[in-house]
Amino acid sequence: MTKLTGGQIVAQMLKQNGVEYVAGIPGHGIWSFTDAFLEEGSEIPFIQVFHEQSAVHLADGYYRVAGKPMAATTSIGAGAANTVLGLATAYSDSTSVLVITGGPPTHMRGHGLLQELERYTDNDFPKVAEAVSKRHWVATRVEELPFVMHRAFSTMLTGRPGPAHIEIPMDVQAEAADVELHDLAQRLPVGIPQPDPQAVERATEVLLGAERPVIVVGGGAITSNSAEEVLRLAQKWSIPVVTTWNGKSAFPEDHDLFAGSVGQTGTPVGNSIASRADVIISIGCRFTDWSSSSYAQGVTFSIPPAKLIHIDIDPHEIGKNYPAEVGIVADAKPTVAAITDALPTAGPDRAEYLGELAGLKEEWEQKLATRRDSDRFPFTSQRPLGALRNVMERDGIIVAGSGNTQGAVKQTFPVYEPRTHLTSGGFSSMGWAIPAAIGAKLAAPDRQVACVVGDGDFLMTAQEIGICVTHNIPVVFIVQNNAGFMSIRGGQRKQTSRHIGTEFNHPDGSPYSPDYKALGAAFGLESYRVDDPADLEDTYRKAFAANAPVLIEVPTDRDAAGPWVPGWWDFPVPAYIEDERQDEYWSTRAQEQHL
Repeated sequence: MTKLTGGQIVAQMLKQNGVEYVAGIPGHGIWSFTDAFLEEGSEIPFIQVFHEQSAVHLADGYYRVAGKPMAATTSIGAGAANTVLGLATAYSDSTSVLVITGGPPTHMRGHGLLQELERYTDNDFPKVAEAVSKRHWVATRVEELPFVMHRAFSTMLTGRPGPAHIEIPMDVQAEAADVELHDLAQRLPVGIPQPDPQAVERATEVLLGAERPVIVVGGGAITSNSAEEVLRLAQKWSIPVVTTWNGKSAFPEDHDLFAGSVGQTGTPVGNSIASRADVIISIGCRFTDWSSSSYAQGVTFSIPPAKLIHIDIDPHEIGKNYPAEVGIVADAKPTVAAITDALPTAGPDRAEYLGELAGLKEEWEQKLATRRDSDRFPFTSQRPLGALRNVMERDGIIVAGSGNTQGAVKQTFPVYEPRTHLTSGGFSSMGWAIPAAIGAKLAAPDRQVACVVGDGDFLMTAQEIGICVTHNIPVVFIVQNNAGFMSIRGGQRKQTSRHIGTEFNHPDGSPYSPDYKALGAAFGLESYRVDDPADLEDTYRKAFAANAPVLIEVPTDRDAAGPWVPGWWDFPVPAYIEDERQDEYWSTRAQEQHL
């Protein structure tokens, strides 16, 4: 037994459990905890951010590359409330992050002390965090902190990943007790969930009868480190592979069997192959509306009549949006391996099917080239991405912001290795990419990291580029500047032929934009603005060679700002619009197969 304060307990257990960094802002409600990082035996590098939301996003990006959790911490009240968007993003995308916030002293709860929410229930913030956490705790005694800490790690590291939240009252941080720190190795289950042999046998039978199978890989394929198994299954049985937002990078995109991405802003190839498949093998995919074209039959998927083999570690997802011919609740890695091993040695002849795939890919390449290789200025969204791919190393990491940039990266920027494409998928949070890219670089300091964001996204957390200066973190930030929220404008114009609140304009209607090159320089970054297509690749090379934080502004055409939209997304059309858009909306909505 050792006498330790609550802050010392948590700090020492973070270090013992492999946490390499803590990010946050040490407001008054967490001082006694953060001070413990200066104590011998619990020293952990502290990454000071400029907004609490960014601390969680930074830890999120770190996890997606490293595959292990990082901690974020902040004060009571406003600081804690600012973590909610970060928690929600991590929760939606199933990433492990530990968020530790301060709380009112236990003897002062309910008195309305500074920053306490107490008009409905004393100390009400934990209920806010509850909806966006896999599990949360409020520690009320120093003695219970070892237990709370090992339960938090168990929650994050087992089953479907997700963020955990711990509130530690100010007095619990400061007071001391005789405690024994729990050994995490003795508190976690050994091994991973294996598939039911009968389910594997049934899945194999279904696959043996398939003529046009397709593999759909989601974020769970990356989390479970299943890329090698997916590749082996695809090659053994000649199965095309499509990816979702967070599944991108689970399969090498220069492979003959890669068919593209699926959904509203997937690729024509991915949607065509997936929609005409007779058997679909889903690996760690939860079939969101984005990846399924809002479940419109035949646009991205045709389930049924297509038979679904649904592999997921979370039973909540099996059968949620589509009926499963075979639902397998298990870790994807052993499950895919078991199915592959159960198949005959010699696969079927799919020459005609794969020839069709090759033809579709060639058609898509020709269409993509019209924007990716265009020398128009301001640039298309795709032109800077094509140049970036030519310069970045094969294992370089691209972090994509929300909106048009997100879709353009999905379609235009091929990736080849797991954990080299990061984006905020299910929550699609603006402001996520900049801090997430910083976390990615902390997790992989020897690899190139490029953060590509639109200017609207950039302005949400632009101040965090300063972290790269204060902590010497060499991330390359590429700002696609089209002076507005062009993804939102595009949707508005398609739906109603007009737009509101989406363009950054002067009173006379001319575009308004900060000088991003000057902004980057003001923060201490080496900064560029590229106005000539011929300078793109050279500028990128200089940026990566600098081994320092760099900002590159890329002026982007407002009307060539986004990806193609080969799928469908359920945008209800206002009743006062009485033209063909109403007919199109209701006829497509009638094809949705999600009830």
